[in-house]
Amino acid sequence: MKNELLQIGPVTIYGYGLMIAIGVIVAYLVGEYRAKKQGLSPDELFYLTITCLVGGIIGAKFLFYIVEIKSIIENPKLLLDIKNGFVVYGGIIGGIFAGYLYTKMRKLSFLKYFDLVMPSIALAQAFGRIGCAFAGCCYGRETDGWCHIIYEESKFAPNGVPLIPTQFISSGLNFIHFFLLVFLAKKLKASGQVAGFYLVFYSIGRFFLEYLRNDPRGSVKLLSTSQFISLFILVAGIGVILACGYLAKKNAGNVDKTETMEITEEA
Repeated sequence: MKNELLQIGPVTIYGYGLMIAIGVIVAYLVGEYRAKKQGLSPDELFYLTITCLVGGIIGAKFLFYIVEIKSIIENPKLLLDIKNGFVVYGGIIGGIFAGYLYTKMRKLSFLKYFDLVMPSIALAQAFGRIGCAFAGCCYGRETDGWCHIIYEESKFAPNGVPLIPTQFISSGLNFIHFFLLVFLAKKLKASGQVAGFYLVFYSIGRFFLEYLRNDPRGSVKLLSTSQFISLFILVAGIGVILACGYLAKKNAGNVDKTETMEITEEA
């Protein structure tokens, strides 16, 4: 695997950047299509996407600084490395927070747009992990199995040894995640539950995938930092699903009472 795919004069096209770009574009187009079907504004989705991207990048970088604080204290120059060093969970949290602020400022339904965007996030992550495979980051443990990947010129992964292709495994899980969320979006009635299931599915998948990875990561006792965060994201996801379900039933009950009162008054 090589990250440098094509060079045109002074311009080099990198696999990582290309897959990230493809993921963002495809995810947005899918989100736009679903927004039109749901009667939501594609224009608002566009600006929401930009806002979430900015918030996600800031969040991913900020969490990286927190996780690698010891290394940064030893080598402050790491703060100047803008291109490398991001933590996915920071991006998810930062993106959601930025999206929440945007919807509140625009007086939009946060939960409806939350449900709209999260399947696209899973789709973008699926393409992004293929980009990781090109770059060699987020690599797996050494293996003797037939299913492996070998790097020759990676700046991140060990070169010349067979590694578990965790990036492709993660990509495949994210594609499944996307289709599953789209399926649930057609079945679930309570706003916010699709997003809640995103948090649940991603946290579970990430927790177990961490056992296959071998790239440098922070740790909390016996767990990696991502596994530790996954536990809280899982609880948060379950909480969102239950809370949104409760609110939907409560609102439906209030509507039924109002309709009953109106019928009684008419009678």
